[in-house]
Amino acid sequence: MHTRFSKHFGLNTPIALAPMALASGGALAAACARAGALGLLGGGYGELSWLQTQHALAMSLLHGDSSALQRLGCGFITWKLDEDASALDWLLDQPHTPAALMLSFGDPRPYAARIAKRGVPLICQIQRLEQLPVCREAGASVIVAQGAEAGGHGMHSLQARATFSLVPELADALAQHSPSAMLLAAGGIADGRGLAAARVLGADGVVMGTRLWASAESLASAGAVAAALKANGDETARSAVFDVLRRKAWPAEFDFRALRNRLHRQWELRMDALRASPEAARAEYDAGVAAQDFDRAHVTVGEAVGLMHDAPSAAVLMERITRQAEALLR
Repeated sequence: MHTRFSKHFGLNTPIALAPMALASGGALAAACARAGALGLLGGGYGELSWLQTQHALAMSLLHGDSSALQRLGCGFITWKLDEDASALDWLLDQPHTPAALMLSFGDPRPYAARIAKRGVPLICQIQRLEQLPVCREAGASVIVAQGAEAGGHGMHSLQARATFSLVPELADALAQHSPSAMLLAAGGIADGRGLAAARVLGADGVVMGTRLWASAESLASAGAVAAALKANGDETARSAVFDVLRRKAWPAEFDFRALRNRLHRQWELRMDALRASPEAARAEYDAGVAAQDFDRAHVTVGEAVGLMHDAPSAAVLMERITRQAEALLR
């Protein structure tokens, strides 16, 4: 399972933790780094105090483990950095040099120079081939091809691409125009079969979100994980419903995949009405969150949710997934 990606970042397996906002905290990022994967903290919406707390936790958990510390990085939502980049600036000022910084959902070029100045590799996540030139201009070392199967945020359905076709098309484009850039696949990958398939399609590794969201170290609530482990891929949907309910002003080209619960079904075909008058629906959503009622509160998972049947430690998952992929590729 040694690839350009694993060798470049000193990994034991070509897997990166997706920097999931409010799920990929210090414990999960540290566990992945210690297990030999690239552990990316979920810098998410750029909340400085949250990042400081979770970064300190990761650093303390990895204290004395120099090799694991070299596998600890972070990821941010790019359009939120456009509003406030103080969390990125704080991270770049810390004594520990991040293993990598991943930017998603926006133009990475305004941040490329300051990231490069610190000597940090830039990872750019994209959802369409047409987004690649901007990332090449920013000097990205790694491109993440995110298919619409992914949980959480991704390209909306009118323009979304599937992982299975996007990865080889981007692999061909990179081979022609940026042969030194590495490629990771994301979206719908939750076991060794997905990792092996990504390698065959031309990727140097994978980014995993949903599978690691349901792990012992994740910040996802126990109730949400329990709901996810009962679901299958048919039960997820991509829409803007939960962004409206959560008061998240995402750009129109992106929406959010989660379990298609009762509250989602109530509003998914009435988005204009929801946006025009969201107060009652938001109150019901807020009450669901407070009560841990996942008929109303969201469960952030992708189509690969049906491949998950437990929530073990990240170390167990890394070992299991890597061994399965190795066996298949042999």
